[in-house]
Amino acid sequence: MSHFAPLIQAWYRQNHRKLPWRETKSAYKIWLSEVIMQQTRVDQGKSYYYKFVENFPTVQDLANADEQEVLRLWQGLGYYSRARNLHTAAKQVVNEFNGVFPDNYKGIKSLKGVGDYTASAIASFAYDLPHAVLDGNAFRVLSRFFNDATPIDTGQGTKVFKAYAEEVLNRENPAEFNQAIMEMGAMVCKPKNPDCENCPLSDSCLSLREGDPKLLPVKSKKVKVTTKYFHYLIYPSKEIQLIKREGKGIWQNMYEFPKLELEERKLKSEVNKMVEDKFDVKLLKKISEEKHILTHQHINATFWEVNEMLHDEKTVKVDLETINDLPLPRLIERFLENNAMLFGSDGVK
Repeated sequence: MSHFAPLIQAWYRQNHRKLPWRETKSAYKIWLSEVIMQQTRVDQGKSYYYKFVENFPTVQDLANADEQEVLRLWQGLGYYSRARNLHTAAKQVVNEFNGVFPDNYKGIKSLKGVGDYTASAIASFAYDLPHAVLDGNAFRVLSRFFNDATPIDTGQGTKVFKAYAEEVLNRENPAEFNQAIMEMGAMVCKPKNPDCENCPLSDSCLSLREGDPKLLPVKSKKVKVTTKYFHYLIYPSKEIQLIKREGKGIWQNMYEFPKLELEERKLKSEVNKMVEDKFDVKLLKKISEEKHILTHQHINATFWEVNEMLHDEKTVKVDLETINDLPLPRLIERFLENNAMLFGSDGVK
């Protein structure tokens, strides 16, 4: 397999995208980019990367930040536990590593929310250490190149493909090699439409020779998806009534409208009765309905106008001028963008 690394690295030098985190050796900035890019596409991810670097130029700045500010900047990316892990890990660097980002795999992996892939990526990109990365793109390239149908979402799959990655790794230049295999997966060895004609590995790719690249990689597990019905209660006023979402689960410590959360669909009369019993207000009319799809949860949200403000001491009241100072789920942010006139404004600023 001695030709694997030279071929993909030569391709990478000619074809790679210029990205800001590829132009730095700062472990902190590389770490930020890796966590952000696990959430989104490159074009959207760049704007989040710039926001975080601008607001938190150093790991100390991030550690000292208020969690609400971190969540607000992360808003729209989803998986908010990763933002909280990012914040916790920054505090670890300050408290356990004297404010200096760890410079070895073991130290990096000890940070909250950092697994093998992220630790390997940072170790190789920032410190040129010979650790092979194994993200979704690398899994795809390796499973097709070796024509191996071992499910990648199993312990055995991780072991098998980690061995492949270590076998082909260029230990003299691990940073460029790791960038190259991930870029190959993103630009050429794509999930549904692999561009085999322009792949530098096409002459030696076993799945192209012996099988069908599009059938790989294999996953064994299907994500169990639950369906929830959220009934949001809104009293149109210049003061917008919100409540902080507490406890574990989605949107922890973020703000949304007061709501009734149900496991199944109900008639309006049934919902109205439950709302009256719980909140002592009445539904007047339906404002809108939205579907919000998360990895493990499908949310059917109905936004209702109610006859008065809720009498709940846990709620906070804000106006459209200051609402963006609070971390909001994208579902709520989108509703406000589309229905700002309810609150005496033409749009969210």
